[in-house]
Amino acid sequence: MRKQSIGKRFLMTYLPLIALLIFILFPFYWTFLTSIKPEAELYGAVTYWPSAVIWDNYKKLFTTTVDFLKAMKNSFIVASITTVVSLTASTLAAYAFSRYRFKGRKFMMALFLSNNMFPTVLLLIPLYSIMRNLKLLYTPWALVLAYTTFTLPFSVWLLNGFFNDLPMSLEEAALVDGCNRRMAFFKIILPILGPSLVATGVYIFMTSWNEYTFAVMFTNNASRTIPVALKSLIGQLGVDWGLLTAGGIITIIPVCIMFFFAQKRLVEGLTAGAVKG
Repeated sequence: MRKQSIGKRFLMTYLPLIALLIFILFPFYWTFLTSIKPEAELYGAVTYWPSAVIWDNYKKLFTTTVDFLKAMKNSFIVASITTVVSLTASTLAAYAFSRYRFKGRKFMMALFLSNNMFPTVLLLIPLYSIMRNLKLLYTPWALVLAYTTFTLPFSVWLLNGFFNDLPMSLEEAALVDGCNRRMAFFKIILPILGPSLVATGVYIFMTSWNEYTFAVMFTNNASRTIPVALKSLIGQLGVDWGLLTAGGIITIIPVCIMFFFAQKRLVEGLTAGAVKG
């Protein structure tokens, strides 16, 4: 009976999870596999492991092609600054929308939400004109401001839900104990909201790290980011799949490292407020 129960649990739970995991991870495996295959095997019969593992594509990526290290540096700078700017502004805005009642509050929240209803390509022309007039074109600050325009609204909505789940009694107790509103915010609310801030910051960082449309318009050879650098590996006469997949693997490594160190707080932040008692 016990063996039957274990077999049923495996079929009903573990087997679907294993199938789902294979489905999710197989594209990453195939990308890595393509990056270490000899060139002769890229266009021949389908193989699930190369006859010889070569690392020439990774060497070539950092030596004979585009300045990939510089592109990674530019992406990291832009994504980090955007995360700090957007997270700071959205935290303060979400706190104000959650804790204060003022005229036009619901309309402004709806306006924030409506910003995400339109494709970002509609913002290209006005943002390009603004960046040119401000003399920010082809600098990292152009991308920072552009990315903030579409990460800020969603971040405000996300954090507003977290703030609404925090009871007002926490701040009221801090005010009774002698804290003012600013001290209560920094000493009581922000520490509790840490996991939620991490979850929102990861969303902002990943969005800025992977964005291509604004990056190709607002950068040049000196300020290009990783998505634009990867696109430059696609030529008019063909695609160097070895270099392209090697660049893709290198690109996801920083994100994987970030998830590895932030996974605990990320899960806490994404599930915050899910259970009320």
